[in-house]
Amino acid sequence: MADARPAGDPGRLSPPWVIVAGGFHFEGGMDKANAALALHLARSGASVELVAHRIDQKLLEHPRITSHLVNLPRGSFLWGERLLARKGEAVAKLAEARDPRTRVVVNGGNCAWPGINWVHYVHHAWRPRLRGAGPEDLKNAVAGRLFRRNELRALREAKFLIANSDRTRRDLIQLIGIPADRVETIYLGNDASWSEPTPQERADARRKFRIEGDHPVVVFVGALGSDDRKGFDTLWDAWLKLCGDPSWDGELIVAGGGRTISGWERKTSRAGMGSRIRFLGFIRDVDQLLAAADLLVSPVRYESYGLNVQEAICRGLPAVVTESAGIAEKYPEALADLLLTRPDDSEEVARVLREWRAGQAHWQREFSLLGAVFRSYSWDDMARGFVQAVDRRFP
Repeated sequence: MADARPAGDPGRLSPPWVIVAGGFHFEGGMDKANAALALHLARSGASVELVAHRIDQKLLEHPRITSHLVNLPRGSFLWGERLLARKGEAVAKLAEARDPRTRVVVNGGNCAWPGINWVHYVHHAWRPRLRGAGPEDLKNAVAGRLFRRNELRALREAKFLIANSDRTRRDLIQLIGIPADRVETIYLGNDASWSEPTPQERADARRKFRIEGDHPVVVFVGALGSDDRKGFDTLWDAWLKLCGDPSWDGELIVAGGGRTISGWERKTSRAGMGSRIRFLGFIRDVDQLLAAADLLVSPVRYESYGLNVQEAICRGLPAVVTESAGIAEKYPEALADLLLTRPDDSEEVARVLREWRAGQAHWQREFSLLGAVFRSYSWDDMARGFVQAVDRRFP
């Protein structure tokens, strides 16, 4: 294997990297960002070790990547977090013993290490509201305490933190007590293939998802778990209000897995809304669903960034999102009217959706401009910025 040398410094070998994360794959969220960084490093010639519960086959087969898969007991990240931390610490220690220049990257509270912490989510910024005293609520309460404890230890131990938005950076400073000069914001990148669909792509996508006619399609993309962080309950209430108006002709399509889907389906059926709200469950072809849609709605109560919103906009789709979400920082003033101020307020959600419908062509043009800006910043651009930030801290 050829030596990896940084550009502009032919006499110095690149330091190796160890990245500890829940997953490295290309299906979305922080796992997609982790995979993009790992692939960029390996393609740049660096030696990379990954520690995770799940690793994409492309990364498993890469000659410069060594993978360490960690069991996920009962499919639960609660049970798996300690196993991941132990393995991550062991791999990092061995790597640093071989080469003291090794750069160790962890995610949030998943592994306490005095290196680089890439923060995609702050547990101290959001505490799920318990609905009762059932087993699921008790498990969530225990998990929340564990995640917050591990997060506090790991974040305070890190020498340098990279946040996925200024919202996340503020939370780290204000809620965790991290000195401002130890935290830098680097936004998530974009896949060039997530571009505006051609008319033919849109027609094919609408056929695939059984959308007949030219009525507007609104989509919600997110998990429907016991945690109501994503705000689907508010959107559901708003949709009932909208459908009470005979002039409202929209269809709502919900894409996302989770334990509460069957409950939402029953509730929708009892409300007589089966023809106006469809649940797809977890799907892999979200890009095609976005090609078929006219609007994405994300009334989140907490969102450190919002990659689903960014990807929708890259596909040329207008997106309504809560103004406190990290992605909202990238909305220009011209789009402020589609930002939600109160994610618990279904009346506000309904009002904003009516405003979008009344000016649908206008909003489409405005978001098309923003989508072009987003697409100009790739996953490789993000990874290069990440490496440059680390280089400045650890020359």
